[in-house]
Amino acid sequence: MSKPDTARRRTWGGCLVRLLLSGVVAGLIIFLVADHYLNLRSNIVSLAFRTSAQPMEIRAGGSKWKRLADFTQTEIEHALERQGEGDGVMWRSLSVRRQPENVSQRIARMMFASRVNVIEFEPGRFDFFTSFHEHFTLTTADEQATTDGLAFAITANFRDPKGKPLGLVVHKGKQCNAPFPAWTGYFFVKDGRPGFGPKSLFEESPGVLTEATQGYPSLMKNHTVFSYVDLAPVKYFDGEKITYRALAGTRQNGTIVFIVSGNGGIMNVAEVAALAQKLNVQHATLLDGGRALQYTLRTGGGRLDFAAFNTQFDLPWPVLERQRSPVYIGARPRRYESP
Repeated sequence: MSKPDTARRRTWGGCLVRLLLSGVVAGLIIFLVADHYLNLRSNIVSLAFRTSAQPMEIRAGGSKWKRLADFTQTEIEHALERQGEGDGVMWRSLSVRRQPENVSQRIARMMFASRVNVIEFEPGRFDFFTSFHEHFTLTTADEQATTDGLAFAITANFRDPKGKPLGLVVHKGKQCNAPFPAWTGYFFVKDGRPGFGPKSLFEESPGVLTEATQGYPSLMKNHTVFSYVDLAPVKYFDGEKITYRALAGTRQNGTIVFIVSGNGGIMNVAEVAALAQKLNVQHATLLDGGRALQYTLRTGGGRLDFAAFNTQFDLPWPVLERQRSPVYIGARPRRYESP
C-alpha cells in the first residue's frame, strides 16, 4: 500500500473517531437536557416497572437487600441514609429496588438507582398552611416556594381536568374551595397544630380550624392501616398501581413526616402505608401523586427538588403534558418572639 493511501486511511479513520465522539457528546447533552426537564431517568424506571409483580426491596446496608415486609422498625431506621438537615427538619432516604422480570427492567435497574425520601419536621418548629395563587392558577412547587417564602412545598389536592382543586381548601380560616364528599383524607391546622389523617380525626381534633385540604385516600389512624388498603385497592382507588407516591402523616409526639417517591422510588399504596407504619407514623393520608407529584425542600443543610414529570413546557403531545397543580402544602420556620 502506498504512503498516500495509508495517510488517506488515517485521515478517514480520524474523522470517523471524531464523528463518533461528537455523536456521543451530543447524545449525552440531549439526555441530560431531557432528564432535567422530563425526569428521564426516573421515568425510565417507572415505565419499566409499572406492571411489576415483585415486592419492593430496601437496602439494609452494604450489599444486603431485604423485602419491605421483612424489616423491623429498628432495621428501617438503620437503613435510612441521612442526606441533609436544617433547624428542625431532617431529610433521609432509602435505596429501593424490585427484582427484574424482563430485559427492560434489568437494564433500567442496572443503569439507574432508585430512592424513597423521608422528610421530618420537629413539632412546633414550622408553620404549615395551604399555599396557592389567586383563582387557583396552576403553578409548581418551586414557584410556590419562592412566592410564599417556603422552606417546603408539596402537591396537595387532586385537580379536575380544567386544573381546579378537588376538595376542601381552607386558608387563614376562610373556606376557599368546597369539600369533595368522596375524599376521606385531610391535612388540617387547628390552633397552630398541623395534622394529617381521616375525616374522623379531622372532626375530632379540637381547636379553631385555620388551614385544610382534602386528599384520597386516608391511610392510617392510631398506627393502624385501614383494611381497604389491602383488601380493595382497585375497587376504591388505584392502590395497586406502582407509581410516584406521597404520604403525609404525624407521629404521636407531633413530628410531621412525609414519605415521598424520589427518582425511581415508585410504590403502590400498600407499600407506602407499610413504610409509614414501620417509621412509627400514627395518622396518615395520601397526597396527590403520579405524574403530578412535585416537592421542594430548602434548608440550611441542602436542597431537595423533585418533579415526577415535565413542569416547564407546554408540549403538543398529551403524553408529555405539562404538570402543574393548583394547591400545595407549605411550611415556613416558625418565628419565635422573645418575651
